[in-house]
Amino acid sequence: MPKEYSRTVWSSDEGDRRKETASSASQRSLPPGQQTVYLHRESKGRGGKGVTLLRGLVLTESDLASLAKTLKQSMGVGGTVKEGQIEIQSLEREKLAAVLVKLGYKVKLAGG
Repeated sequence: MPKEYSRTVWSSDEGDRRKETASSASQRSLPPGQQTVYLHRESKGRGGKGVTLLRGLVLTESDLASLAKTLKQSMGVGGTVKEGQIEIQSLEREKLAAVLVKLGYKVKLAGG
């Protein structure tokens, strides 16, 4: 193989450490009083049906799922956790913000 086509490959005993940085931030949960939750509306890719996205949360996966369950039950709607953010199947951001404030979070309505 000519030299111009070869490239140096580096590895370590720990494996690929680039993936570790994204997941290491979500290993510890911050208390609700130290977090600001951003509520976004989105309907792209959902057949015109809107959802509210909760972004900016620093929670473990289990805490994120627990918060999503609490929010879904209090709102009486469905939802899920995807890619570190919570999707709630409702466009009632004000009502959702009130529930989050009662839980101790700081809330900001973002976009639309």
